[in-house]
Amino acid sequence: MPAGLLAEGRQGDNSPPLSVGELAQAVKRTVEDRFGRIRVRGEISGWKRHSSGHCYFTLKDDSACIDAVIWRGQAGNLAFRPEDGAEVIATGKMTTYPGRSKYQVVVERMELAGEGALMALLERRRKALAAEGLFDAQRKRPLPFLPPLIGVVTSPTGAVIRDILHRLEDRCPTRVIVWPVPVQGEGAAAKVAAAIRGMAGLAEVPDLLIVARGGGSIEDLWAFNEEEVVRAVAESPIPVISAVGHETDTTLIDHAADLRAPTPTAAAELAVPVRAELLGFLDELNARSRRCLTRRAGDARERLTLTTSRWPAADHLLGPKRQKLDEVGERLPRGLAARAHKAEAVMNLTAARLRPDLLRQKLDRLSDKLDAAARMLPIVHPDRPLGRGFVRVTAAADGRTLTRSADALAAGSLRLHFGDGEVAAQAGEGPPPPPPAAKVERSGRRPYVAPQPNLFD
Repeated sequence: MPAGLLAEGRQGDNSPPLSVGELAQAVKRTVEDRFGRIRVRGEISGWKRHSSGHCYFTLKDDSACIDAVIWRGQAGNLAFRPEDGAEVIATGKMTTYPGRSKYQVVVERMELAGEGALMALLERRRKALAAEGLFDAQRKRPLPFLPPLIGVVTSPTGAVIRDILHRLEDRCPTRVIVWPVPVQGEGAAAKVAAAIRGMAGLAEVPDLLIVARGGGSIEDLWAFNEEEVVRAVAESPIPVISAVGHETDTTLIDHAADLRAPTPTAAAELAVPVRAELLGFLDELNARSRRCLTRRAGDARERLTLTTSRWPAADHLLGPKRQKLDEVGERLPRGLAARAHKAEAVMNLTAARLRPDLLRQKLDRLSDKLDAAARMLPIVHPDRPLGRGFVRVTAAADGRTLTRSADALAAGSLRLHFGDGEVAAQAGEGPPPPPPAAKVERSGRRPYVAPQPNLFD
């Protein structure tokens, strides 16, 4: 029967029509009843942690995929940090999301799908961190030879911390700061990373840091493979020794640390030298230095003896000098007497010329010259002509007397000295003054004017 325009009941329709919501709820109940508890194995894809703390991702295999969600309460209980590509086994229940007509798995617990999946995740993480350069050999720093203070990040209980402290005490007693942390289980990685970073913020910063844990399975050591711990070790300003597990155990912080120790006890041995060996080495150096000094003193004494044995006798060396000294000693009195007689003759000749009247005449002549010069001083003083209308021009800056117009223009500021005082003036170019009119005699001829002498000559 063809469909009509309006919905009508038909033969065989024994149930009323369901709404979309009713159908969605019916499917939801059916799925949850049928798959109330499931475990599904798959590969994580599209992992995303929402700001609310809930985690959304997809589980997939070669033929299908299914959406999954982990609520915030269960996300904090995960023993590892999920990432894309990890193969896991998720435990939870199936449900549907009516708002989008899709089904999904609500995960309550999630573990890696066997040791192979764990190793694959570890290898991917190692390659990613190595690509960032966190494992480069150029980043490795040398350890201090004898650190005064050592920091240890490990569990406060157990044999590890006791072994480290005992070994340090045996080899070389050193101050130790222990930062207690859980080394496995939920939240261990975050606390280990916080401890490594916190060591650098202490009031007394350790000179060396040891991150230690005893042996165990790869699951037990997984906290030291977490990215946040590896980055904390790589970013630590303190040199780090990694001592996690036994000799055959390897974690990612072994690659990021400055030095890897096979065991926690070996880390203590690498951290400090043996005190007894140091003292013995110092004693050996002291003995060697003494032997060297003794040998050098003996060699110097032997060379001195050999050299002095080849020297000539003292009389052979000093004999000619003694003879010459005797000759000079004999000539000295005669030479002194002759020099004295010659000086006496010169003195007698000079004494005849030293007459008082000659000296007195010379003093009188010099005294007359001095009196004449004193009488001339008032006459030749430069300010004497100022009373007769002359002016003396000086530079205002340094007071020197100016005798040329070019010097006056260069000085600028001037002082004009008159007979009764001084006047400030400024030098500058101007029109030349008209020449003074000469008096003309009645005969029509100009009178003869004698040249004015220079009063300063």
